[in-house]
Amino acid sequence: MARAKTMPLRRSGVSRKTARARSVQPVETLTEQAYRAIEEQIVTLRLRPGDILSEQMLSTAFKVGRTPVREALQRLAREGLVTILPRKGILVSDINPRNQLLVLEVRRELERLLSRMSAERASTEQREQFGEIARGMDLAAKANDDISFMRLDRELNQLIIEAAHNDYAARAMKLLQGLSRRFWYMHYREAADLPLCARLHATQARAIAKGDGRLAAKSCDDLIDYTENFTRATVSL
Repeated sequence: MARAKTMPLRRSGVSRKTARARSVQPVETLTEQAYRAIEEQIVTLRLRPGDILSEQMLSTAFKVGRTPVREALQRLAREGLVTILPRKGILVSDINPRNQLLVLEVRRELERLLSRMSAERASTEQREQFGEIARGMDLAAKANDDISFMRLDRELNQLIIEAAHNDYAARAMKLLQGLSRRFWYMHYREAADLPLCARLHATQARAIAKGDGRLAAKSCDDLIDYTENFTRATVSL
C-alpha cells in the first residue's frame, strides 16, 4: 500500500497584494483541503497509477479526519483519478495517452468558451489575479520550475472557471483538469518543453487580464495545439 508523501508549500510568484485580496475569500473546508492535498499527490505522481490507498492512511498522512478524506476521494473518483473498490481500498487510476486525446477534444471547446467568457466577465480584482499568474508563469518558465508551474496551472484553471460565470461549463471542466495535469507531469520530462508551456499559459492569462476575448480564445487554441502535439509524442515513447 502506497504511503502519501506530504509536499511543502512553495511560492508560486503571486504577490502579497493578490494574496491579501484572496484572503477575504471563504476559508477552505476540511474536505476541500483534503481534496487539494490528495489531488496534488496524484497529479505529481507521488501517488502513482496502481497504488492502493486507504482512508486511514490518507487521514494520518494529511492530518485530516476520515470524513473529509472520504468526501475528497468521492470527488476524485468522479474526476477519474481514483477508483473506489468496495471493501478493498482505493486504486489510483491508470494513464492512457489515447484516452487523453479524447479528453483534449472536449477541453478545446470548453476552454475556448471559458477563456473568452472570463475575458469579458472578469472583475477588476480577477484581472489583477490573471496578471499575477502570468508573471508567475514567466518566473516558472525561467526557472524551469515544475511544481510552481503545476500549482499556477491549477490556480489559472480555477480562476478562469470563476471569472467565466458559467456553472454548466465549470462542472464539465472540473472533471478534466486533474487528468490532464497528471498526464503532463508523467511525461513532460521526455516529451514536453516546460518553459514554452508556461509561456503559453502566461499569454492566455494576459489576454484574459486585458479583456480581449478574441485573443483569449486564440491563446487557448494555441495551448491545446501544443498539448495535443505533446500527447501524441508520448505514444511513441
